[in-house]
Amino acid sequence: MYATFLVCKKQSVGWIGNGRWHNMSEQLLQEESIDTRLRWLMLSRVAIVTFLLMVTTFIKIQKTEIFPEKALTSLYVLCALTYFLSLAYLLLLKFVKKNRLNIYIQALIDVALITFLVYITGGISSIYSVFYPLVIIYSVLFLEKRGGLIIASASGILYGLLLNLEYYGIIHPINAIAVHEYNLGAGYVFSRIFIHLLSFYIIGLLASFVVEQERRMRTLLAEKETAFDQLDLLHRSIIESVETGIMTINLQGRIKSFNRTAEEISGFTFTDVENRNIVEVFPGFAEVQEKVRGNDDKYSSKNRYNIEFARDKNNKLILSCLVSTLKDSTGKRIGDIVIFQDITSLIEMEEALEKSKRLAIIGEMAAGLAHEMRNPLASLSGSIQILKRDLQLNEVDEKLMQIILRGKDQLDHVIKDFLLLARAAPGDRETVFIKEIIEGVIESIQYMPDWNNDIRVRLKLSDNLSVYANRTEIREVIWNLVINAVQSMPEGGELSVETRKIYDGVNGESLEIEVSDTGYGIDEKYLNRIFEPFFTTKERGTGLGLAIVNRIIEGYKGKILIRGDIEKGTICTVSLPLIG
Repeated sequence: MYATFLVCKKQSVGWIGNGRWHNMSEQLLQEESIDTRLRWLMLSRVAIVTFLLMVTTFIKIQKTEIFPEKALTSLYVLCALTYFLSLAYLLLLKFVKKNRLNIYIQALIDVALITFLVYITGGISSIYSVFYPLVIIYSVLFLEKRGGLIIASASGILYGLLLNLEYYGIIHPINAIAVHEYNLGAGYVFSRIFIHLLSFYIIGLLASFVVEQERRMRTLLAEKETAFDQLDLLHRSIIESVETGIMTINLQGRIKSFNRTAEEISGFTFTDVENRNIVEVFPGFAEVQEKVRGNDDKYSSKNRYNIEFARDKNNKLILSCLVSTLKDSTGKRIGDIVIFQDITSLIEMEEALEKSKRLAIIGEMAAGLAHEMRNPLASLSGSIQILKRDLQLNEVDEKLMQIILRGKDQLDHVIKDFLLLARAAPGDRETVFIKEIIEGVIESIQYMPDWNNDIRVRLKLSDNLSVYANRTEIREVIWNLVINAVQSMPEGGELSVETRKIYDGVNGESLEIEVSDTGYGIDEKYLNRIFEPFFTTKERGTGLGLAIVNRIIEGYKGKILIRGDIEKGTICTVSLPLIG
């Protein structure tokens, strides 16, 4: 029955607007409460009778003259009868399903038993008439006002009948103390009956009033609890639904609430952070607290603070925090509300935009500079070639001529890089098979001066993977990544190139090219600058290689990621939209 009640109660909450469900849950609640109280009533009755039996036994053992032997025997019979009736009541619960009828039966029998107890303990002088109010009170609890007044009437009738029969000498109390040396006056008997009857009704009315007030308070409390539960559910739904991390902290800085988005951003559950100091979970918040405390007069200002938060070594976030005062109903500050968002991607977009602006400016400058340099350089190159052909140079002059030609070639290479960096859009596109390009680059690079025969090449290339791109630009990307890897291994090592197909739920299928080496890696402090034009850590080099690679990859809406360790080497990963 209790399980059924719980199910129906949950349904009644979900169907709060449906009176049928609500009434059903209330009815089940009342039945469950009455059933429980009824068992407590029977247990209490047994306890009282057991106490009475113990008192009777004590009197018999002590052989006092309070009660004669006949009265004690009657008390034993009364106790035995009460025990028997208690068992009968338990059986009656199984056959008579109406609780009200059970209670009426038990109450009327209790009134009769109390009347018998009064008779065997002295009649009009018995003190056990005080048991009548107990029956009236529990009748009110179970049967409400009407049932209580009915039992009060029954108690008055039986008590009055007992005293009248005693007054007229029809019956005689068993207890010797009840034998009076004087005749009972009619006024005295009437006053006893009237006072008891009046007290029965007063007790019934007062108990009815108390029970009614208690019922109203329980109903009001239930309504308030329902309203509070709905308000709490609405509050939690709002807090849990917003796509912003929200947490509250007390005056000691300990976390007291943590919504779903906060868990997603931080990677912690509420159980992990509950009652922990916010600085332990978000170390960067210590600086925010200092700034806020230093501005107490504007404590609730809407200034945002950016802090760094590291989920782990390789996953660092930038959080934007807004701190507001948490106050109670009296306006007293009891803590703070911290609202935060993950703006890492936004910061990265801003940095990428700023970088693009710088590259655009540099590209424009490079294009103009290359154009201005190319024509004079072509004239110088042609003149030098003619002089070399017509002049008979000695050995020293021949070396000087070679130096001039190498300088010319180097300038040509720089101008070529300038033009490639400045190009706003890729050239003619076609279907380019990546495996063919990579194998060609690996074959050509082995004839470069930077190549070391101690370098081991490991290729893991997927067949038939192609991209729609400009062949020259894709070769330029592969060439720059591979030549950087080779130059980082002057003493030999392992060069690894892998290709694979990956699926991104946002961008669809992509081709991923991974070039890794075991040479000198890139210091972590330089990773944010490696795509800047003219930035290089090499003794020789223009610092344009990776800038060109980045510009080409961006042109194809791809991505490039470089991870480096100063002792373990470098891993370069390029992702390009895939066809075929």
